[in-house]
Amino acid sequence: MMFQIILNVLLLIAVSADSFSSLASLKALIGAERDIPVMINAYVEKELEKLDYLKKFAQEIQKSNNKAIRDGEEAITHPINAFLLIKGMTTDWNKVIKIMRSNSADDFIRNVTYQRIVKRINYPTEVDLSGAAIGILRLQDTYEMNTKDIADGKILNSKMRTVALTAEDCFEIGRVAYSEHDYYHAILWMQEARERIQKETKPTANLESILDHLAFSLYKQGNLKRALLLTDELYRMNPDHPRAKGNVRWYEDLLEDEGIRRADMRRKVPPMNNPRDKSNLKDTYEALCRQEVPINTKAQSRLYCYYKMDRPYLRLAPFKVEIVHQNPLVVLFRDIVSDEEMRIIEMLALARATVHNVVTGNIETAFYRTSQSSWLGSTEHEVVKRINKRLDLATNLETETAEELQVQNYGIGGHYEPHYDCSRRENVFEKTKNGNRIATILIYMTEPEIGGGTVFIDLKTSVSCTKNAALFWYNLMRSGAVDMRSYHAACPVLTGTKWTANKWFHESGQEWRRPCGLNQLDQERYVGDLGAPEPKRHLNIRSEKARK
Repeated sequence: MMFQIILNVLLLIAVSADSFSSLASLKALIGAERDIPVMINAYVEKELEKLDYLKKFAQEIQKSNNKAIRDGEEAITHPINAFLLIKGMTTDWNKVIKIMRSNSADDFIRNVTYQRIVKRINYPTEVDLSGAAIGILRLQDTYEMNTKDIADGKILNSKMRTVALTAEDCFEIGRVAYSEHDYYHAILWMQEARERIQKETKPTANLESILDHLAFSLYKQGNLKRALLLTDELYRMNPDHPRAKGNVRWYEDLLEDEGIRRADMRRKVPPMNNPRDKSNLKDTYEALCRQEVPINTKAQSRLYCYYKMDRPYLRLAPFKVEIVHQNPLVVLFRDIVSDEEMRIIEMLALARATVHNVVTGNIETAFYRTSQSSWLGSTEHEVVKRINKRLDLATNLETETAEELQVQNYGIGGHYEPHYDCSRRENVFEKTKNGNRIATILIYMTEPEIGGGTVFIDLKTSVSCTKNAALFWYNLMRSGAVDMRSYHAACPVLTGTKWTANKWFHESGQEWRRPCGLNQLDQERYVGDLGAPEPKRHLNIRSEKARK
C-alpha cells in the first residue's frame, strides 16, 4: 500500500507538471516533493500505531490465555468472563481485521480465515455478543443485581474471579439493550459507561456516543428535561454532531407542547423515571428463582422421603425419593445416576450440541443461547439404554413410547421462560401417534454455583439443582386432562455450569401403568400410586428446614 500511495502522489505531480510546464510548475513540484516524505512519514506513523495496537492486542490475548489456563475451565462459567471472552473475539477481533485490511495484511487475513475453516472453529458473531449481553441483563433482573456490582465483577456470593468492565464494555451492553428498544437497561448501562469513562486515564469508549444513546433512552422513558440537558452537553462538546442540534430543538418543542416555558426547560428537573416493563407472572417467577417466596410451613410439614421398592429389582437397590410437593405430586429422585454415566452422556451430547435458528430453520452453533440441545436414543450407547431402563423403574411409566433423552447445556443467563411441557390442544392423539406428554423427568447432571433451579409458578415451589438427582412430575391428570398447575420454568444460570437430561413420557403405553382413577380429580400420593398404602415415611430435609 505504501507503494500505491507514493505512486498516486507521483502521478498527481506528473499531471500537474503536464498542465504547467514552467518555473511555477517546477516550484510546485519542489513543494510537492517536499511533501512526499511528510506523507510517507505520516503513513509510517499510522502503521506503527496500528502495529503497536496489534502487539498490545496479542499480549492481552496471551495474558488472557495464560489466565484461562491458570484458572481452568471453571472460569468461563462466570457470566462476566464469558461475556468478555465473546466480546474479545467479536468486537476486538473486528477492530484487528479492520486495521489489517487498511494495509497490506490481506494475505494474513486470508491465512487466518483458512485456519478457521481447516480447524472448523466457529468463532462467535455479533449475534452471539448481543445474546451474551442480553443474558447479563436477564441475570440482572432475575437476581436484582446492581449495575455497578455487575460491572465490577461482583456476582452475589460467587467465589469465581473476574475483572471489572471498562466503559466500552458497559457501553456495548447498553447498546445491545438500546437496539432491542429496552431503554430501561440502556439507561442503566449507559450511565455506568459514562461514570467509568470519566475515571479512565485512557478512555475506552466514545463519550459522544454514550451521551447520544443515553439522552434518547431518557426521552423514551419519559425524562424529557434530562434528555435535553444531556443533548446540550453533547452539542457543546461537538457543535458539528449530526443529531445534537436537531435533537435540542426537538426536545424543546416537545417540552413546549407540554406547556413548559423555555426559561424553565432546564430548571427544576424531576427525579429520574425509569420503569421496567414486567408482569405479575414475571414477578413471581423471578422471586421464586431468588427463593424469596414465603414457604407454606403447614404444607411443608407433610412432606417426607421414602425408599421406592415397589418393583422386584428395587428390593435390592431401592430409589431414594423425596416428595417436594403434594397434590400435584412433584418428587426428587436422589443419586439416580452416577458421575461416570453423566460424563459419558455429556461426551455424547457435545458431539451434536446444536441450536435451531427459528428464522431460517438451520442448525447452528451458538454461544449465548438459553440452551444447546442434543437427542440421544437407546442405540447411541449402552449408558443411554441403561438410564432409560432405570427411568422406567423409577417412574413406573413405559419408556418405549417416550421421547429420546434430551441433553441440554445452558449458556450465559441460560433459562426457560414459564411454560407447559404438554400440549393444551384438543385431539392430541390425532396429531401424534403416542398422545400427549403425560410426565417429565429432569436429571440434573451438574450443580451450578448460583441459579439454574426449576420453579413451579402456581405451586410457589422452587427446586435447586442437585447433581445426579432427577426431578419428576406429571403434566396430565390421571383423567388425561392437562394439569394447569404444572406450569414451570428454568431459572437463569448465574454462575457455574448447568447440564440437564430430560425425558418426556407419552400417554400411549401407560394404560396399565397409570390408569384413570374412579374420580376425575384422583391424584397420586406417591410415584406409581395404584391404591396401595403409602410407603414408609422418613424425615424430609425440606420440611425440617421449614420447621426451623
